[in-house]
Amino acid sequence: MKHDVVTVVVKGVMPTANGCAVFLGNEDKTFVIYVDHSVGNAIQMSLDGVKKERPLTHDLIGHIFLGLDVKLDHIVINDVNAGTFFARILLRMENEVSKKIVELDARPSDATVLALQQKRPIYVAQKVFDSSEDMTEILERVLKQQAAESEEAVEDDDDDIDPTPEEEDDDK
Repeated sequence: MKHDVVTVVVKGVMPTANGCAVFLGNEDKTFVIYVDHSVGNAIQMSLDGVKKERPLTHDLIGHIFLGLDVKLDHIVINDVNAGTFFARILLRMENEVSKKIVELDARPSDATVLALQQKRPIYVAQKVFDSSEDMTEILERVLKQQAAESEEAVEDDDDDIDPTPEEEDDDK
């Protein structure tokens, strides 16, 4: 299987007008999957390690895995058709009697959240990786723009700080 797939990581999540763009890739290439806002937020929260007061759907699924002693082995984004990506979740169940692997059809966005939460690998079929447009330069440009905007926001905040009484005295 290792020659048929490419290991990728989530490189960024950016809001769009209709949802979120999830940038996946490795050192060679980055591609984008578009997802709805709720799953995009779940991916970002998983990346940031945000603790939630109440479990979201993906958290609940993780709790079910734990309760049933099921391990998420890995996910594979295995196909793309007219811009729609498809994925498989591979679960491993073992006990003293037997070992079983279960493969489930899933949306790549849901599978990605689960893989991030369970700290498991994300693979992409080589044919999907090869056929996807390289978005590395776009991601780099967006990240640079965001960094510049963050620096400007910090500088603007510094301008709003009131001087200390000692600094006011220096002005006299």
